Amino acid sequence: MRVRDELRMNVNQQPHMASPYGQPQPGYQGYPQPGYGGGHVPSGYPAQYAPYNGPGSAYQQGPPQGYSPYASFPTKTLATNLVSDLSSSSPLDLGMRGPPTSGAPPVSAAQNYSQFGQGETQNGPPPMGAPPQRLPVSQPYTPAVVNLSGPQPPYDQQFGAPPVSMQQMTNQMASMQVGSTVPSPAGPGYAPPSVSQAPISSAYTPAAPPTFSLTSTAPTQPPPTEAMAQAPPRSYYGAPPPAQQPFPNAAPPFSSTGPTQPQAPPPVSQQSFSQVPPVSQPPFSTSLPPGPTQSYGGPLPPTQPSFPRPPLATSQLSNFPGGPPPTSTPSQLPGGMQPQPPVSQPSPYHSGPPPNTTGFPPQVGAPPRPPLAGMQGPPMASQGPLMAQANHVPPSQPGMPPSPINAALSGPPPQPGMQGYPPQQNGAFGQVRGPQPGYAGPYSGQPNYGAPPAGPAPAPAAPKRLDPDSIPSPIQVIEDDKANKGSEPFTTGVRGQAPPLVTTKFQARDQGNASPRYIRCTAYNVPCNADMAKQSQVPLAAVIKPLATLPPDESLPYLVDHGETGPIRCNRCKAYMCPYMQFIEGGRRFQCGFCSCVTEVPPHYFQHLDHTGKRVDCYDRPELSMGSYEFMATVDYCKNNKIPQPPAFIFLIDVSYNAVKNGMVGIVCQELKTLLDYLPRQNPDVESNIRVGFVTYNKVLHFYNVKASLAQPQMMVVSDVADMFVPLLDGFLVNVSESRMVIESLLDQIPEMFADTRETETVFGPVIQAGLEALKAADCAGKLFVFHSSLPIAEAPGKLKNREDKKLVGTDKEKSLFQPQVSFYNTLAKECVAQGCCVDLFIFPNQYVDVATLGVVPTSTGGSIYKYTYFQASSDQERFLNDLRRDVQKQVGFDAVMRVRTSTGIRATDFFGSFYMSNTTDVELAGLDCDKTVTVEFRHDDKLSEETGALMQCAVLYTSCNGQRRLRIHNMAVNCCSQLADLYRNCETDTIINFFVKYAYRSVLSSPTKNVRDSLVNQCAQILACYRKNCASPSSAGQLILPECMKLLPVYLNCVLKSDVLQPGADVSLDDRAYLRQLVSAMDVAESHVFFYPRLLPLQQLDVESMSLPVAVRDSEERLSRGGVYLLENGLNIFLWVGVNAQQELLQNIFGTTAFSQIDPGMTSLPALDNPFSKRLREIIESVRAQRSRYMKLMVVKQEDKLELIFKHFLVEDKSNNGGASYVDFLCHMHKEIRQLLS
Repeated sequence: MRVRDELRMNVNQQPHMASPYGQPQPGYQGYPQPGYGGGHVPSGYPAQYAPYNGPGSAYQQGPPQGYSPYASFPTKTLATNLVSDLSSSSPLDLGMRGPPTSGAPPVSAAQNYSQFGQGETQNGPPPMGAPPQRLPVSQPYTPAVVNLSGPQPPYDQQFGAPPVSMQQMTNQMASMQVGSTVPSPAGPGYAPPSVSQAPISSAYTPAAPPTFSLTSTAPTQPPPTEAMAQAPPRSYYGAPPPAQQPFPNAAPPFSSTGPTQPQAPPPVSQQSFSQVPPVSQPPFSTSLPPGPTQSYGGPLPPTQPSFPRPPLATSQLSNFPGGPPPTSTPSQLPGGMQPQPPVSQPSPYHSGPPPNTTGFPPQVGAPPRPPLAGMQGPPMASQGPLMAQANHVPPSQPGMPPSPINAALSGPPPQPGMQGYPPQQNGAFGQVRGPQPGYAGPYSGQPNYGAPPAGPAPAPAAPKRLDPDSIPSPIQVIEDDKANKGSEPFTTGVRGQAPPLVTTKFQARDQGNASPRYIRCTAYNVPCNADMAKQSQVPLAAVIKPLATLPPDESLPYLVDHGETGPIRCNRCKAYMCPYMQFIEGGRRFQCGFCSCVTEVPPHYFQHLDHTGKRVDCYDRPELSMGSYEFMATVDYCKNNKIPQPPAFIFLIDVSYNAVKNGMVGIVCQELKTLLDYLPRQNPDVESNIRVGFVTYNKVLHFYNVKASLAQPQMMVVSDVADMFVPLLDGFLVNVSESRMVIESLLDQIPEMFADTRETETVFGPVIQAGLEALKAADCAGKLFVFHSSLPIAEAPGKLKNREDKKLVGTDKEKSLFQPQVSFYNTLAKECVAQGCCVDLFIFPNQYVDVATLGVVPTSTGGSIYKYTYFQASSDQERFLNDLRRDVQKQVGFDAVMRVRTSTGIRATDFFGSFYMSNTTDVELAGLDCDKTVTVEFRHDDKLSEETGALMQCAVLYTSCNGQRRLRIHNMAVNCCSQLADLYRNCETDTIINFFVKYAYRSVLSSPTKNVRDSLVNQCAQILACYRKNCASPSSAGQLILPECMKLLPVYLNCVLKSDVLQPGADVSLDDRAYLRQLVSAMDVAESHVFFYPRLLPLQQLDVESMSLPVAVRDSEERLSRGGVYLLENGLNIFLWVGVNAQQELLQNIFGTTAFSQIDPGMTSLPALDNPFSKRLREIIESVRAQRSRYMKLMVVKQEDKLELIFKHFLVEDKSNNGGASYVDFLCHMHKEIRQLLS
């Protein structure tokens, strides 16, 4: 059954506003809206950091309630209960929570029901019952959002007796349907309001299960009983479905006459994004017929197969956690009591002061605060029955963990006055969850959390914002994957099995397919034909990292030497011998797995077959049993049929005024003295045979003769930069050990020679030409390390002008800023690739240097760019030297050519990365190092069969650092499928995002960034809409249904859309954007993952005894506690954020001072203190740095300090300063896009 494979959320949205990427709405500038972190919320939150009291009132960082972050995100209340159909159900219930508050809300401030603006829907009430559980990894508690659009009295009114408990209240607030199988007539996704507000006449039979079925794939739920049916249709507390009239007298859309059987999803008009009822009217019209109106879409007929398909993992954002569906079911009050809507009830969401006044979630361990009156604490058992119904997921539902519902059921009947809204905690409709690791515990501050609420529950709040804890959490998915796949070795022998996530530490065992460290695919089940691929829009691509570094517990690919004959290959397609070749005729011939051609086995390679048809030496030969291995290449594979010379490294140092003044020249020269002992080598015990050369330059070039026989180095100056040549051959490229004395003398003299230079102009094109000519003269491949400081404005080939023009940003001409300003460098790059000359560029700019143009040669030759803006020796030296050391020492191949072959039916059609292509099939890289990836997109050119699957073979021919010509082979087999459900069951979101970002970042060269963003959103919506239409069980349109393996696609895609390249803030320079665009183009999946969704570790939860790290928290300001210290890393930077109220002991252990004011925000390394915490923290920082390809500089950020703006830029789930949407808002926007596509 499908219960385990999808995530559904009910999303009630409001009418769409402008385009999602529009400007923030007017009042939303610094969140000063009334009641919104900037002003005081009526209940008195402090302005600056009001705690996050749910996305509502005091939630300072998110958009105000109906506010859509992109102007275009409709204000949607996404009430989602996630019902995860998946096995790893995520803990997200998209439900709202009642705020923990600390004082009883004033009742008098009642607000009119009319809080809901037109079109906003509020979700139906949640059921009562067992205390809801907190999400396992739940984030700190956050109540639902309130509509703060205007100054409102803090409490809304509720209709019906005031709920007494939080849950009830919340229920009122959220009448969401848990992914029900049957859409309620009421409207998609919303469960009709819970019965608790039923008109008086309707009787409630308490036990009837509501009609909402969990979205499980199997119709496991009992059909709702009459009771349900009887619930009078209630209009939602949010908005009634569109077609409905506002609550008032109109009969509710689902009136008693409503269908009794499950209906098809309501027409759009009933969709959950309906209008909001007018304020003052009662939620349901009095005219509703009492009695068994099936307002809820009627009970499901037992026979209805709710989910006909095989289980697909879908995340329904309904009870995500796999718990019972959310509250939206009507809870029935025992005894048929009908609550009347009280008029002046306080709204749950504004009640009382925020949980803790910082804008951050309460800390774990904070002393509990007393619940407020009216606060919706978890229900007591007494409320039990309701919940059960509400959640009405039968406990035994397949795939769902038994939920605490039963317990609730046994409890005493709810007390009168508890308005049928079962208390909810943290939006978890359904079971009560324990605190999530790494997050603050249950409302951390309430001591009798769970005690009955003290006062009348506040009324439903304004249209709620989706509860962030109820939407798919990246942290939960990462932790679940670690738990499920981190303990066992990953064996690659099973075709089409998805590997552990890049965030999971695992051991790979090669059993016939390449390790995921070498190849990761977007989908491990490939559609059998092009039509299916086109319909789904899931990209078919592989991210290949041919020379990836392996952990110590995994063995390097075996080297196979077939002697002078070279590797065995297919006669037709030239694929190399691999496990997919089938030996026939007793082993005398083999049939190619790629093209099916039959080839003779050379006599020296012949071997008999065993009874299964395999060669008896199969397991003795890596090429017959492994996914990755290397062949020694013969002379036929060498350029000009000559064995290559060992490569050379040439260091070209800018000695203009800026470079000397900022200290770069002295630092480079000092470092090279020791670094040259660590040049790469094949065998660590043997000296490297890479030769080195040195050049300095400003407007002219200085070559140095460092021949071993000289007493002092000799300088030769070439001032004719228009026609570059190398003035000496002998003595320019030398062996380090032979010429050590002369080299050291030179490195000591260079800083002195140019110490008083006044030359400010530099050249750049001739510098690369000089290195290229030197390699040509020596007839070898190699690498140029260029240390450059300024825009090359001196008269010379490749001269550039300053073209920085911020006015072009956001216009159709913006793309020109990413393109090189002259074609000279493209031609030069082509020449470098032909020679095997790779260029690594270290730039130290103080102003615009046109990275888009200077970066052309490095990115076309397989090189890297390192950028140190406003370089200062004191603070940046450590980062620069670590980058330089790693860059010089890492394993690298030269003069590489890569080709990807595939089995009949698909072919490689597009390539992304740092390389050059002179034809459509060969990827040419002057240099290929262990960090570089090449991303390949595949398209169908015929049909594939499910039996044979799809095969790909990546072959890289390169020269090793000791001059050997080698072939590295990686093989990969994936399954083929004829059902879309199978495709969606086996995708990898991180790899899909890696592909999308590379595709988008290349597209900015030819299209305006707005078009690029729109096309990304559109493709993502098409992927999810196709799933919804073809694979998910029928459900109301108000539900957002995500495939289990893609439930994080929206959050990650939003991070890409908000990135500096696609949506820059005003402070992002053009050089930074060009730099990041080029950097990301060669990133592997692990790097792109942490770059777009940084890792945020709560150090106050660090256990110094354990070797494990604390569980990360989500990237949102509301997850930060003022009393905590957090480490954030994104692959380029490490931030240490210190809360204003951080414990003195913690500060003493880390910084050696107990005073927050004495912490120096300028420090770039932590003091080495003699205490276990300091040692463990410094070890963690070093281990995190070791995992990344670039050294991350540490920045200490004190809360409320000016640097905090930079830090907040990386809290990617929040709305960004540059107009990027928050995760919640983007999810609503995606839901709207999907609905548009489906309609």
